[in-house]
Amino acid sequence: REKEKERKKETETMREIINVQVGQCGNQVGSQFWKTICGEHAIGHDGQWNGKTEELLQRANVYFTESGKGRYVPRSVCVDLECGVIDQLRMGPQGGMFNPANIITRESGAGNSWAKGHYTEGAEVVDEILEVVRKEAENCDRLQGFQLLHSLGGGTGSGLGTLMLKKLREEYPDRMLCTFSVLPSPKTSDTVVEPYNAILSLHQLIENADQVMCMDNEALYNICHRTLKLASPTYGDLNHLVANVMSGVTCSFRFPGQLNSDLRKLAVNLIPFPRLHFYTTGFAPLTSRSNMAYRTHGVSEITKLLFDPRTIMAQCDTRTGKYLTAAAIFRGKMSTDDVETAMSAVQQVNSPQFVEWIPNNIKSSVCSVEHQGLKTSATFLANSTSIKEIFMRVGSDFSHMFRRKAFLHWYTNEGMDEMEFTEAEANVNDLIMEYQQYEQASVEEEGESYAEGDTEQGDLQEGESEANTSLGGDEFGLE
Repeated sequence: REKEKERKKETETMREIINVQVGQCGNQVGSQFWKTICGEHAIGHDGQWNGKTEELLQRANVYFTESGKGRYVPRSVCVDLECGVIDQLRMGPQGGMFNPANIITRESGAGNSWAKGHYTEGAEVVDEILEVVRKEAENCDRLQGFQLLHSLGGGTGSGLGTLMLKKLREEYPDRMLCTFSVLPSPKTSDTVVEPYNAILSLHQLIENADQVMCMDNEALYNICHRTLKLASPTYGDLNHLVANVMSGVTCSFRFPGQLNSDLRKLAVNLIPFPRLHFYTTGFAPLTSRSNMAYRTHGVSEITKLLFDPRTIMAQCDTRTGKYLTAAAIFRGKMSTDDVETAMSAVQQVNSPQFVEWIPNNIKSSVCSVEHQGLKTSATFLANSTSIKEIFMRVGSDFSHMFRRKAFLHWYTNEGMDEMEFTEAEANVNDLIMEYQQYEQASVEEEGESYAEGDTEQGDLQEGESEANTSLGGDEFGLE
């Protein structure tokens, strides 16, 4: 009876998250994510709990709804405009876990076009998706927010994904909207119109998302090749890395811990200015199976690995920019004193990489439940100005195609206007300028540069966007 009371108390204090996975990439990543957290909570493919300790189940309701028969059902909405990937999900070992009413597919597909996903094919299905989300939200006691899994290069994930984001922002303005977004890679691109889709999506993410966790396939491939020593990594290997980050970000409010964190606390501590909400992500330790037996991973070593550019899952070099803020989420049996000491030591060593006008700009939290297969591990989120490298690279490709109006008819035929492309490009260029401005700022400039506050920010928004609506790569020194 006492255990039941404790569990009820835990259930009352936790806050639920609704997962929305859109498109091929979103559903493949989502499948791996559910596999990972089902393993962490000891929930089998039949939805039954088969764990040994109660703490694994205390806060399972963050991501799962408990049915009347004691079955745990993922609080997830699976959407795709093609049925191939979702059919694989249904036929796979986890297929029976998901509520069939929460799986929405169409036959037409978005054909790699953001316009189809956002305006035509996607617009026809969005009300049905929102109705499913509404039912899930009504079943929540204390809804914390939503997490969206998608890619920015295709048609469904980028177009329909950002449409969903806009609708969720309108309907749930006070809830956190967090996205795990796979960005275009410089080398591993499989879609010619990727730059168009990515810039149009980034425009929406700037306006409607609260937090965006950025990753890309090339960085994930590099980690698999160089660090994990995999000869020919599959999408399953890449998705496993992404799932590790996702489970790490949310572990401290899925399990009891010494320093608890949640999506809103992360946002408050990591976002100094509203538009700068794009994070680079990392996970440590990442070690090949052959070296696993020869390595020890104490708190100090893991902390050093977190700041190693080779563990970052986005193709940008964090050494070329500055950290505005960062968060490290540790897992395993460790003392908070060791964590604080290690974080302080790393910050002192890497002090030139941190902006000096935000003191104590690293947040840390500790979760006592270990990651599967690892005694100690950590997840890293950084709000670094180096993320602008990705935006500049995609923006450069966008400018080259848009100057010639290449492939534009595929978008205008769906009802889009050229002005939307211009606005999206200007908004992303403004974001790049803001990252540059804050990277170069110093404490001494505070009186001059920031005393004017909103006036200067407004001038930056209006003046720079008009003057630089078609900034190309050559103006940023890329060519």
